[in-house]
Amino acid sequence: MPAYPLFQYVFDWLKRYKKQSVTLFLLVLFLGFFGIISIGIGPVSIPPKTVVEILGARLGLVVSDDSLTQFSAIVNSIRLPRVILAMLVGATLSVSGAALQGLFRNPLADPTLIGVSSGAAFAAAIVIVLGAQISLFLPEILTSGLLPFAAFVGGLVATWLVYVISTKAGRTSVTTMLLSGIAINALSAAGIGYLIFSATDLQIRDFTFWTLGSMSGAVWDSVITTTPFLLVCIIGLPLLSKQMNILLLGEHEARHLGVNTQRIKKTVIVLAALGIGTSVAISGIIGFVGLVVPHLLRLIIGPDHRFLMPGSAILGALLLLSSDLFARMIVSPAELPIGIVTSTIGAPFFLWLLVRNRSLTNYL
Repeated sequence: MPAYPLFQYVFDWLKRYKKQSVTLFLLVLFLGFFGIISIGIGPVSIPPKTVVEILGARLGLVVSDDSLTQFSAIVNSIRLPRVILAMLVGATLSVSGAALQGLFRNPLADPTLIGVSSGAAFAAAIVIVLGAQISLFLPEILTSGLLPFAAFVGGLVATWLVYVISTKAGRTSVTTMLLSGIAINALSAAGIGYLIFSATDLQIRDFTFWTLGSMSGAVWDSVITTTPFLLVCIIGLPLLSKQMNILLLGEHEARHLGVNTQRIKKTVIVLAALGIGTSVAISGIIGFVGLVVPHLLRLIIGPDHRFLMPGSAILGALLLLSSDLFARMIVSPAELPIGIVTSTIGAPFFLWLLVRNRSLTNYL
């Protein structure tokens, strides 16, 4: 390969992958646009120009204007952490969905498949129904964050059980993992059913709203606490893109091509479980994002994971951010659970995919 200057190499790469590059660039532009719009819309409307000035002042790019103090407080304390968290959670769910679909070589795979969401929901139900009794044995400082912490642990424990059941003699069976995930989901649903049967009306209402998902709890403390876990997933999974492409050929072929399939499976499951568990803990269960976003991108840019996974992260962030904006606007001043919005968007789209392509395996 000739020693091209850096700019020539970048030019050739962009020319070779023109469609993918243009798509990712447009997605980034749309994400920035919707981010500014989302920050500006609310009970107190803030013009986009003012939002940009406030963000620029926060980053130290422009001098802060004293006349924007009131708007700055709204942006920095309320809306900015919500927008950041929505983008991070959307990116995490989508990139995890793309990675799991590639790992299982199954276009129906999504973050709920390995039991993370159901395990987190079961743990959350325990805290909501039995929280008063549990709090008696815990220091007061731990009781405030008990629900998200329990959901996070519940998701990881469910994933660990699925992995242990599907691993024998150091090798993990993807088929067994799929079936054990279904079993764990069923057991979690049964446990939730028992808890709901003994719960009060208020507890049932709290649990129902939690499972529908919401970004209303987004504050800087939650953003700072969860961002490292979410970024590990968002950045780590796309780094496995090349191995994931080879894995699509089949495990046997991938091993012959020098891919450590066992390590890839472990890494994907751990990163996806970490990201999804954290997302569910902080925002509740948000459906269809991890299932629909990778499908949509495959239709546009193809199945190459080098573009599919980072593209899924960007489009997932955009989808959840726009869904959160819609959820805040549609019944203002109240707030619609974001899970209702994503299901309303995702379910018809998925049905359209089924009708358009009766054989879903064509996407992989």
